[in-house]
Amino acid sequence: MRILICDYHLIVAQALGHLLGARGKHVVGVTNDLDDAAVILREHAVDVFLLDMVFGADRPLGRLAELRQIAPRTAVVLLSRRIDDELVAAACAAGVHAIGDKRQPVDEIIRLLDRVHAGDVPTLSPAAESLMIHRQRTWPANDAQRLASFLTPRERQVLGALVRGDDTKSVARELGITYTTARCHIQSLLTKMGAHTRLEVATTAVRYGMVSPETGEWLIAVR
Repeated sequence: MRILICDYHLIVAQALGHLLGARGKHVVGVTNDLDDAAVILREHAVDVFLLDMVFGADRPLGRLAELRQIAPRTAVVLLSRRIDDELVAAACAAGVHAIGDKRQPVDEIIRLLDRVHAGDVPTLSPAAESLMIHRQRTWPANDAQRLASFLTPRERQVLGALVRGDDTKSVARELGITYTTARCHIQSLLTKMGAHTRLEVATTAVRYGMVSPETGEWLIAVR
């Protein structure tokens, strides 16, 4: 796996590069500058681009379209100290493959990178998922109501489409949205419902009586 690391704090980027290299990863570049990262992406084959979420007062999400155009086959993994719904949604819309908690042990980051490189896109690292689960403990006690209350109206529409067996293109066409937006909604559903696959999300929705398995119609009232 060929990895490019870009972190606002160069010493952090260098330390992470050293640790990944010591564990057998091929680190093709280490930088604290997005322009330098763009040059490396042009000149080297990179499998995974590990990117710090915050560069001083700026966030690099606005430049991801440019960077992904340079290296469209490179998977992007964000590292952030704070992970919330807003970040997950913005990252999905920007084409990010996964988000890792910057405070987690390096072994967890390596497992996250391995999963992304293998095509098993988790959206959140295990440590980040635990943060989401902790926050979810304040949801309503009833399981179906708890899950439903955390979904937006559009996400409920997408969930119904997944229950009917629609793929991403069909979801986008049916709802009149772009493929990228449909993909973002699906990834958000996976995160919020604690699932790893679309089948798991659909099965959960049917099991809890949230969605009709025959029509994909939403069945329960949302508080």
